[in-house]
Amino acid sequence: MLFYSLPEIALMIVLAIALDWVVGDPKWPTHPVILIGRLIKRLEGRFYPARDGTAAREMRMRGVALTVCTVTAVCALMTAAVWAASLIHPWLGFALNVWFVSTTIAVKGLKDAAMQVYRPLKRGDLAEARKYAGYIVGRDTDRLDEGEASRAVIETVAENTTDALVAPLVFALLGAAPLAMLYRAANTLDSMVGYKNERYLHFGWASARFDDILNYIPARL
Repeated sequence: MLFYSLPEIALMIVLAIALDWVVGDPKWPTHPVILIGRLIKRLEGRFYPARDGTAAREMRMRGVALTVCTVTAVCALMTAAVWAASLIHPWLGFALNVWFVSTTIAVKGLKDAAMQVYRPLKRGDLAEARKYAGYIVGRDTDRLDEGEASRAVIETVAENTTDALVAPLVFALLGAAPLAMLYRAANTLDSMVGYKNERYLHFGWASARFDDILNYIPARL
């Protein structure tokens, strides 16, 4: 069974959130997001040109190919997995959907990262708070005062709530695990190649724009 009623999808999402809250984001070698990252690296090796001086247009087309191949492969594999599980038993397919949706969200991980800064701030250990703030924000944290460290973490949690919770659940509502994982693949692509530097300015353009498109509504929610 690949299609679920709205109450079934709602139950799936509640269970996925609960599972994430209990299990968190384990760094298993077989975790789906880690596997997606490995797929992206392998495909990047295929599509990124070996020669220097490749035209911007060709680099963008290669980046489009990377994006299309990644999200298509991930969505197709996820659809095949839940379909096969559903053939064995509908509840097995449902359970597999719950598990995979839970791997696309990171509520516990986001909360734990913020608490690593909150606890030292609470006991007055600013140096420790700066260290852990540096793990989750893209800025120099060595000179932050207590208020600035707090603001940096709050901003990071607010920004990442879209990627870590709202967007995956929006796509889970639309298409259970296959679409939730498609979103996670797009988001992982953006985090790996969506940079405006010399290597990825054109090659990562498609990945960055596709992630923007998928996040347009969730970010506003």
